[in-house]
Amino acid sequence: MRPTFSLGIEEEYQTIDPETRDLKSHIATEMLEQGKLRLEERVKAEMHQSVIEVGTRICQNIDEARVDIYDLRRNMIRLAEENGLVLVAGATHPFADWKDQEIYPDPRYDKVVEDLQLVARSNLIFGLHVHVGIEDREDAIRIMNSMRYFLPHILALSTNSPFWLGMETGYKSYRAKVFEHFPRTNIPDYFSGYSEFESYVNLLVKTNSIDNAKKIWWDIRPHPYFNTIEVRVCDIPLRAEETIAIAALIQATACKLWKLHESNLDFRQYSRALLMENKFRAVRYGLDGKLIDFGKQEEVDERVLIGEYLRFVADEADELGSCDAIEHIHHMLEQGSGADRQLRVFRETGNLKKVVDYMVEETRAGLGL
Repeated sequence: MRPTFSLGIEEEYQTIDPETRDLKSHIATEMLEQGKLRLEERVKAEMHQSVIEVGTRICQNIDEARVDIYDLRRNMIRLAEENGLVLVAGATHPFADWKDQEIYPDPRYDKVVEDLQLVARSNLIFGLHVHVGIEDREDAIRIMNSMRYFLPHILALSTNSPFWLGMETGYKSYRAKVFEHFPRTNIPDYFSGYSEFESYVNLLVKTNSIDNAKKIWWDIRPHPYFNTIEVRVCDIPLRAEETIAIAALIQATACKLWKLHESNLDFRQYSRALLMENKFRAVRYGLDGKLIDFGKQEEVDERVLIGEYLRFVADEADELGSCDAIEHIHHMLEQGSGADRQLRVFRETGNLKKVVDYMVEETRAGLGL
């Protein structure tokens, strides 16, 4: 049976003091509680109190997802302002120190901190997660296996974390380097079927490595509770329209890979070791890098590869009604990712507070505020 290819999008935002431009805990839990009153279960706490997460409803197409994510951003921007804060969509803060940030009081986060210690406390990062409805679990594993190839390219588009602790890191996605200190991260191995994945999870639970499959934090995973695959590789982009473009690309990719399999075709599988070479290049250089074309066995400019990628899923984008959303990726290739634009502001001003001001403006862009 054909999957629904429904969409769910989660964004993690920074709450910022408008005077200092530093991260600020959202007034203990007040802002979170206010958000839940207005937006119900679409607002959630994260481990650090200066992180607030929103998630769309289950959306049947990219147009529904756009309406929902724009509405969530608008509401959270207004709510932050009512609490004397501003909202930022950036995957790291340019100069905040994780040692100054408070952990949200919740037994689940207490357990993570107890298990992972300094690695958990320093995990002050902000991501974008995209769910695509794949109801059959075997389909989900097959699509996950093939989509691993595309994750570095998707990450390159989203890169938005060039600074850490007041330093220019030299990476376009330093968030990815911070997060890989967690166990069970990065691109997963190939799984022959859902039963092999289940055996893996059951072994980890049996040996007290994890208590549930949500503690598998790969760049893509079959969600343990929803009938989705969840792509977790992305930095949160600056603009909502960039989030929508990336979500549409992920949805179209899932559809393309499913259709190939239904036609007794498939996308070639590459080893995790090779795929991680491309991920490093995406993390380090973003859109300005050269990634490896494994079929040709040569490195190619990432913008050229993304152009090929867009042509690969063009029919599916048309079928899903997401051509307009994906078209914005061409603008992203011209203007650069959020990391590129943050760095541009820093080159012009030499001032990280000016970078934060730019991020605030970009977070609001296109929302009609």
